[in-house]
Amino acid sequence: MSVSVLSPTRFLGSISGLLQVASLLALVLLLLKAAQLYLLRQWLLKALREFPSPPSHWLFGHNQEFQTDQELQQLQKWVEKFPCACPRWLWGSRVTVIIYDPDYMKVVLARTDPKDHGSYRFLSPWIGYGLLLLNGQTWFQHRKMLTPAFHSDILKTYVGLMADSVQVMLDKWEELISQDSHLEIFEHISLMTLDTIMKCAFSQQSSIQMDRKSQSQSYIQAIRDVKSLFYSRVRNFFYQNDIIYWLTPDGLRSKRACQIAHQHTDQVIKLRKAHLQDEEDLEEVRRKRKLDFLDILLFARMKNESSLTDKDMRAEVDTFMFGGHDTTASGISWTLYALATHPEHQQRCRKEIQSLLGDGASITWDHLDQMPYTTMCIKEALRLYPPVPTVGRELSKPITFPDGRSLPRGVHVSLSFYALHHNPKVWPNPEVFDPSRFAPGSDSHSHAFLPFSGGSRNCIGKHFAMKELKVAVALTLLRFELAADPLQAPIPVPKIVLDSKNGIHLKLRKLL
Repeated sequence: MSVSVLSPTRFLGSISGLLQVASLLALVLLLLKAAQLYLLRQWLLKALREFPSPPSHWLFGHNQEFQTDQELQQLQKWVEKFPCACPRWLWGSRVTVIIYDPDYMKVVLARTDPKDHGSYRFLSPWIGYGLLLLNGQTWFQHRKMLTPAFHSDILKTYVGLMADSVQVMLDKWEELISQDSHLEIFEHISLMTLDTIMKCAFSQQSSIQMDRKSQSQSYIQAIRDVKSLFYSRVRNFFYQNDIIYWLTPDGLRSKRACQIAHQHTDQVIKLRKAHLQDEEDLEEVRRKRKLDFLDILLFARMKNESSLTDKDMRAEVDTFMFGGHDTTASGISWTLYALATHPEHQQRCRKEIQSLLGDGASITWDHLDQMPYTTMCIKEALRLYPPVPTVGRELSKPITFPDGRSLPRGVHVSLSFYALHHNPKVWPNPEVFDPSRFAPGSDSHSHAFLPFSGGSRNCIGKHFAMKELKVAVALTLLRFELAADPLQAPIPVPKIVLDSKNGIHLKLRKLL
């Protein structure tokens, strides 16, 4: 019996043949993909013919015009040149129509289009599919389940907790500053708002503002990293593929940052579960008081009152842990900066607060509705510096706008609240800080001011955020006089929330 043995030459020839076939197949697939992208681009060009925009590169789109430090300034130029909306090409066949007109906003926000999957999916390894990323019936079920956590009866009990966290931060500021010294406030305020959300939404007392080695400090840095990495990934053509991205240094950094964030939220859930050891404890909590955010999730999970899974629960905790502290930190930081750069308005707010609170030893729910001028200043700061600069939608059906222009199904739109708030056709002299815009009886379009988005998907925690803003601003102005650092003007950057590239540096003077 003879055995045929493949010679080395024939073996190498077979390998070479396979490589040639594989190369040919790869080339064919590449050409098919290129043809698909070309046809998609041509379809988009035709679909957007009613919406002019500056010339763009066929591959890199408008990215050259939108450098990191100048993105918002460039956007403002487009707002002044192109009415209502303007397409922005990110690359080849990826385009989003930026909307900054209140009538256009109203039409889009009245619909139920899903979030823009092309960009928002990059957030899923971090915050999972909670309220921010969910769509359709599942989103509706989660929203309905969590809405009671933000009832006014519950928010009333949080004012004291908010004030405690703010006072800890202000005490720390007194220790850190010498007379008329400067301080970067964004990081401190982020810790304060995280401290607040831990107390209010997750029933956890902590010393995270004072403990430099706490897990929460690492969490804050992880959030800062993942936001920056998300911002750069959305704008990088080569990072769109998940396999490629997770092999890059940025992808590895993002994975590590997500792990740190998840460790923090897992610990929060674990501690609360341990406190509610069994169903009897949970029933006792339910009888004694209304459930907070995490209690609602745990109760739904433990009692099988919904289809909520452990994965769903962590996604909601991750989502609200981020949304409940970072957006509010942005709002407070930029509001204090706005008041620091406008001392006449700052002083008027301070007098109003002093007449209401005296030394500020205590602040209550009722006080928060008795500071009209301070509220006007907060709203004007939110107009100039909206905490969430933009949100995205993918049109699920064709849309026609009031001026007769239309977009087909499948087009991505970006609702730019920053551009809306800086649109001179909506807000005359938009760069001027003018609280009288929000004086009682002032007339404005229902969708001209959207710091918390609008429609059915508006921010579920908007009332919580406004109350915390008022508490923080009031107590800060009672203890410090604020002035901007002329050598370190902040550079606004839209990284999910409105950050500052170089921080927000203020000059603080303790009031006697």
